[in-house]
Amino acid sequence: MEVTGSRQSVRLGKQATDGCCTPCPDSGETEGLSKVQEVLQCNQNEGKTLQTTTPPEGKNRRSVVSLPAINPDRLRTAKAIANKAVKMHKIFSIQGPYPVIRAGLRARGWVEQHMYRPKQQAHHRHSDESRASSNDAGDSDDDDDNSDDVEKEPDPDGLNDLMSRLVRNEMVYFYWTNRRETINSNSLQKEQMINHFAKAGSFTTKVGLCVNLRNLHWFDSADPDTFFPRCYRLAAQDEKQAFIEDYRRTACISLLKYIVEREQNSQGEGTNRRKRCKRQSRPVVLSLMIDKALKVCQEFLESVEHTDIDISLETPDTLTQEEWTEFIDNYYCVVHGEAQIESSNHLVTCCKAMLQQLAAVSPQLDIDGTHNIWIIKPGAKSRGRGIKCAKRLDQILRLVGSDSTLTKDNKWVVQKYLERPLLVYGTKFDVRQWFLVTDWNPLTVWFYKKCYLRFSTQPFSLDILDSSVHLCNNSIQKHLRPSQQRHRGIPADNMWSDEQFRTFLSSQGRKAQWETVVVPGMKKAVIHALQTTQDLMESRKNTFELYGADFMLGRDLRPWLIEINASPTMAPSTTVTARLCAAVQEDTLRVVLDRRTDRTAKTGDFQLICRQAAVEVPQYIGVNLLVEGFRIKHPCPLPPLRPSNFSAPKHRGTIKEKETAAQKVKFLPKMWSKSAEGRLKNTSSGGLPPPPPPPPLPEPPLLVPIETFTLHLPMTVNESIRLPVHAYSDSVLLYKRRTEVLKVPSEKVQSCTTEKHQDLSLLLDITIPKQCKRTVTGSLSI
Repeated sequence: MEVTGSRQSVRLGKQATDGCCTPCPDSGETEGLSKVQEVLQCNQNEGKTLQTTTPPEGKNRRSVVSLPAINPDRLRTAKAIANKAVKMHKIFSIQGPYPVIRAGLRARGWVEQHMYRPKQQAHHRHSDESRASSNDAGDSDDDDDNSDDVEKEPDPDGLNDLMSRLVRNEMVYFYWTNRRETINSNSLQKEQMINHFAKAGSFTTKVGLCVNLRNLHWFDSADPDTFFPRCYRLAAQDEKQAFIEDYRRTACISLLKYIVEREQNSQGEGTNRRKRCKRQSRPVVLSLMIDKALKVCQEFLESVEHTDIDISLETPDTLTQEEWTEFIDNYYCVVHGEAQIESSNHLVTCCKAMLQQLAAVSPQLDIDGTHNIWIIKPGAKSRGRGIKCAKRLDQILRLVGSDSTLTKDNKWVVQKYLERPLLVYGTKFDVRQWFLVTDWNPLTVWFYKKCYLRFSTQPFSLDILDSSVHLCNNSIQKHLRPSQQRHRGIPADNMWSDEQFRTFLSSQGRKAQWETVVVPGMKKAVIHALQTTQDLMESRKNTFELYGADFMLGRDLRPWLIEINASPTMAPSTTVTARLCAAVQEDTLRVVLDRRTDRTAKTGDFQLICRQAAVEVPQYIGVNLLVEGFRIKHPCPLPPLRPSNFSAPKHRGTIKEKETAAQKVKFLPKMWSKSAEGRLKNTSSGGLPPPPPPPPLPEPPLLVPIETFTLHLPMTVNESIRLPVHAYSDSVLLYKRRTEVLKVPSEKVQSCTTEKHQDLSLLLDITIPKQCKRTVTGSLSI
């Protein structure tokens, strides 16, 4: 027994050196003992010293591992909890340090099965992030570099590690990861839950959100320009040209706004501006610039109101390429004070009138400002990396063209910058708002009632286009030192809760607008963004995802959607996020777990804002392009007879006429029956209705005396036919249906006009329908 125990100890000690990431194989002993030994060896591998004993001299030298003492009570407790969790399908697995999620699941009787990840994969995570984002990862602001270290969370008695080893071979029923690509959702079974939807890049990437919101008119009557700043993909040639036109038009509008605002400024500001202009002046004909700007704005109004449909495509543009270049240069000089200008009341009046017309059709007129600043975003990066602000057109185009990879993959996005945001103590901020999607069919959206604000470290200024002034991402601002010129009312950690912001609004006398303007606007923006991508998402049951939307507020407190992030950070970086991030995680478990068993369970601060009716999706049976049907059989349609003053031909010999007088007058026969004797039989029933009669032909001028004569047309045809001859036409229509050869003599057909001639020859054009492919022969004698 001692030898056996020593061998077993050596074998377990060897397995312990391989690490606890790989499950240990069963050794053949009893299940409880083997599992306990595996757990103990795993614990020893995590940092405990293995004690080895050396046998006395004269015996074989073996390395014997002394196992720690087994706690039977802890083992029985672990086995009881694990067995109960297995029976109730409560096995979960988490990637990343989410202590709130782990604690919430364990409190509900769930047991964790540790998810391990190779160290080399964690080291290269950020280097591969851009490639993952381009595939479908979406924008993620989870910037915790050590998110995969499970050992950080304390486990003093080792019970959780023990239960994790006991359930190592069981199915996981709940996955929570911070990376969508970690788990392949297509390989999961129906009862397994996961916190990521596939193909969410249609709205969690800058490019996807930019493109899909343009299709909002197919889903709702709302205008995306009322909550999403206009955006273009510079890698697409058509959108690049549209951006250039928008930039030029915005420069014209900015010039008009500058003239009006300059007139409305105080005399002190105007004196300072004139002094600055004298230091560096440049001659500019302001009246000519305003005239060009008014023409461009008028063309824009006509295009919006669709009154330009009669303008020819060959009409030359208002300004040529050279004129635009000169206009933009002069615009820079005027707006930035490098040109000395003198405005008149007449020019100011014209500018005001045009701006009033533009305000009725342009919902983004107020946020545009006068500097024409645009923000350039690389679509394959997140957490504010690579984002820059620029105001010159050549600089924007040159910046985008510098990275050929992003240009080739259509990843560059340029968006109009909000030049007039709402400021708190002269500092820019944005709002992080959470929302939860639990189903796509029917679309089910939960809106979180609480949010928080993120401030920049520098006071707001349009003269400095640095990221420390215009970007509020915590991953950027946490590395910067707050400016000494910033107001002391903003905390050093650059964050406010929504309660603190509402207190600030109360001090401004605008507290009621939070519930009447800000919150309803954010809800509508979220719903509209999800509506445009609903058809692109894979609606898998037992799947949910928590998103973080970033908003900016205008001076009128209207929220503007900037972007939507997948896997929003839950790191307790500040006192505000430590409290709110923990609350939103716990409430997420209430919605996705507690409401499954009890529809009346509390959902915390989550509010259901959208639940559409389910749409029945037809079963997919593969690609099948077969079209089944049958051929419609119908006779060849015949035209009707001419009016009753035309007589029908009479048959002689063996052919007997069996038509009534009414039939001769109204229509031609619809079908011709075949008989051995060649008899002609009219079948009035069946077939298609005859086509409408042809229009009457004009009467030819009478230049000679009229005389009537009789035409005899003996013809040999392949079957029985009728030959209607028009009085003023030299064409005879032949219709054949059967293959039987008959002799059809004809008598008097119709009288016609001609001169007195002894010998008369008449040329007849015989027209046969396309359905009749056989040859009809005939002879004509006079």
